[in-house]
Amino acid sequence: MDKTGLKLMTVCTAGVLALSGCVNSKTTDGEAEAVGIYEAEEAQLSPNLSVKTGLSGFSGSGYVEGFEADGDECKFQISVEEDGFYDLQFTTANIGGYKENYVLLDGESVGSLKSENDSFTEEAMKRNFLTAGEHEITVSKYWGYIALDKLTVLKSIDLPEDYYQVTAKLSNENADDCARRLMSYLADNYGKNILSGQYCDKGLYGHEMACIWAETGKFPAMVGLDMIEYSPSRAANGSQGESIKYAKQAWEAGAIVTMCWHWNAPEPYLTGQWYSGFYKDYTNINLDKIMDGSDEEGYALLLSDMDVIAVQLQELQKAGVPVLWRPLHEASGGWFWWGNCEPESYIALYRLMYEKFTNEYGLNNLIWVWNGQSKEWYPGDDVVDIVGEDIYPGEQVYSSQINKFMEVHEYADSNKMTVLSENGCLFDPDLAVRDGAMWGYFGTWGGEFVSKSTTLNVYSEQYTDKEMLSKVYNHENVIVLDELPDLTSYPIREDAE
Repeated sequence: MDKTGLKLMTVCTAGVLALSGCVNSKTTDGEAEAVGIYEAEEAQLSPNLSVKTGLSGFSGSGYVEGFEADGDECKFQISVEEDGFYDLQFTTANIGGYKENYVLLDGESVGSLKSENDSFTEEAMKRNFLTAGEHEITVSKYWGYIALDKLTVLKSIDLPEDYYQVTAKLSNENADDCARRLMSYLADNYGKNILSGQYCDKGLYGHEMACIWAETGKFPAMVGLDMIEYSPSRAANGSQGESIKYAKQAWEAGAIVTMCWHWNAPEPYLTGQWYSGFYKDYTNINLDKIMDGSDEEGYALLLSDMDVIAVQLQELQKAGVPVLWRPLHEASGGWFWWGNCEPESYIALYRLMYEKFTNEYGLNNLIWVWNGQSKEWYPGDDVVDIVGEDIYPGEQVYSSQINKFMEVHEYADSNKMTVLSENGCLFDPDLAVRDGAMWGYFGTWGGEFVSKSTTLNVYSEQYTDKEMLSKVYNHENVIVLDELPDLTSYPIREDAE
């Protein structure tokens, strides 16, 4: 995503599971044990919050209502008797529709609390590691108005032994050997180690990469690129895409390639600055009308745009370059035009692209990575190989984001590899290992998340300090470029056939 502040904050056992194979298990076994119940009306409340009794179904003497103004927060003081993993289960009701608000553990973000119903419903932030003793849990205003009844602290149940068992078989039955080899490696590695990744417009030897190399002496294992400049409405204004060239260069150097597409809407739909045409605010495109057949011209234009991108991706297929292809990302956020619609229209567009690229253009080198950021927008296991999430929790927030990891794991109907497809700050690998949040890979976005300068290779510590950067790139459970095997000859797993 083009990072301009529109991003929503989203945020095993102690050892790393080293497993392979294919299973369909999706849930943990057993029930979590409650170890403490804390009523919101007895917590520390900011001045704008008030105790109410108008809604039915609350416990205790009432519930807390508000979270309308920035700074509104409810602080629970909790206590646990032993070190371990605990679920933070909140009972809330939304007021005026779906809401999300921040949750902090001892001042650090652990994700967003969703309030999806107008009656009191439970929502848990799972597998938070707590040391024995006192802790502060804060619910802080983000999206606003809710009724907060209570916090229940439960002992987390263990992750199932098959949690990291994923198949290497791709959704495209005609996937070529280069894609099967890469997916075999990713599946073999999943649950054991995390692949490092970095988005960089100029590829493996671009600005962000130089900054990382200067600080760590390492290159990431995965290079992230964007097909944005190939969008016909940008090309019409003089843009020239170079991502295909940089993808070939990265692969020849032994790196893995992932690509997204900030799809600039077709020219007839641009209403503002042409170079921001992937945002809904600069277009008047109506995907609902296009996908239901009301706007036939729009449908033809979308197909034409996809033709252009498919032809470019064919160049990578000819060169034997497999691509972790991540189109139509972050749809549920609603800031891109492809998410400014009903989920059904988005899903139809995704499946149309899959069908066109796979069957019409024979792009058998693609591994399809989906990250629509919500299960409601999931297009189906038959057109998705890997499920990703984009998380920007703030500055120097090094938590593993285990709660979001577990949520994303549930998007698909069968076990799919879960990856951090975009991130701002890095996470602490020790915490990921401890928590069991073994993201298949991470992909740090470029620009300010690595460097403030566009000309000098000077690393910025705003989001990840140098000490943590070095720790990540030298960690025994993080794979960097020089630790990758030769992926042109990597053995294809039997389940990938």
